[in-house]
Amino acid sequence: MRVEITGKNIDVTAAIHDRITSRFEKLEKWQVTLINPHAVISEEPGSKFKVEAGVSVPGAKLIASAEHEDMYAAINEVGHKLEKQLNKQAHKGEARRASHVDVPAEEPDVV
Repeated sequence: MRVEITGKNIDVTAAIHDRITSRFEKLEKWQVTLINPHAVISEEPGSKFKVEAGVSVPGAKLIASAEHEDMYAAINEVGHKLEKQLNKQAHKGEARRASHVDVPAEEPDVV
């Protein structure tokens, strides 16, 4: 998978690239096509790292961002947010079904 990674005020090393790519690869377990995955990592004033990531899937665009003192924790948090959005998107059809459809009607007692 080819992930576009941009660094602002920070050099993107091989370790950073591998971590971000592995987080996007975990999204493939949902068996959807990931279109144009990209991530922007920046170092904010005050020794905080901000990671913003986005990916398009058929029918939706997923965007997440996280800020943390530890860069790898921010990357993991963004990955979890994207997974949560993808899970919600994958089960959207199930959530919209009426709950009363599967309930059988009770028949009155005949005396």
